[in-house]
Amino acid sequence: MTLDEILSDLRRQTAVVRHAQTGSWVASVLRDRIGAGQLAPGAKLSEEALCDVLGVSRNTLREAFSTLAAEHIIARIPNRGVFVARPTADDIREIYRVRRFLEPAALLWTPQTDAPLLHAAVARARAARDANSVAGMATANQDFHAGVVALTGSERLSLQMSQVLAEMRLVFHSMAADPEFHEPYIERNADIVGLFDAGDRAGAVAALADYLDRAEARLLAAHAAASAAPGTDTVR
Repeated sequence: MTLDEILSDLRRQTAVVRHAQTGSWVASVLRDRIGAGQLAPGAKLSEEALCDVLGVSRNTLREAFSTLAAEHIIARIPNRGVFVARPTADDIREIYRVRRFLEPAALLWTPQTDAPLLHAAVARARAARDANSVAGMATANQDFHAGVVALTGSERLSLQMSQVLAEMRLVFHSMAADPEFHEPYIERNADIVGLFDAGDRAGAVAALADYLDRAEARLLAAHAAASAAPGTDTVR
């Protein structure tokens, strides 16, 4: 989606949604759009346009920007403006460090014995694969791992995971046109939920740990290749 299309959609959303016009609400709206892959790394965020469509003051928007900058989702560039961030190799390593604490613990300690959200995410991913939709596969994968943390029933942990996944979507942007990156993880997710369903929590955790190791290595390799390409924009 272009920024103009997103602004138009946000205008329609704010026309029907009641909110407290707080910085946290604005941060949530922008985080959701970035997490959905609608705002790409390097996209410039216009203060004037966003204040207009969201119906908030500049101070409120800047409060939201501060929140998202602390989450490494946006970057403020002096004398240039505010941009959707481009994750670095160190960011990728930190994302996976956080995920290794959140996701395996969620599988191991949740009181839940079934996982309908995970099954639904796998089904959507397979449907996206059959339709040759790379974006659909990426979104379903995000949903699966958000669903893993949602098993805990903790709003705080789910919020933290939404922040991590928004930054992950920026990492995935470099793989957007590569279906071979996303396809193998569909059945890996299916294996994880299968082990969970069977009551093998330790097996599910081991499969998830292997998944995270492989995904991190693949993304770091892709990031290194992209960074070495001529004309790479290094805006963070």
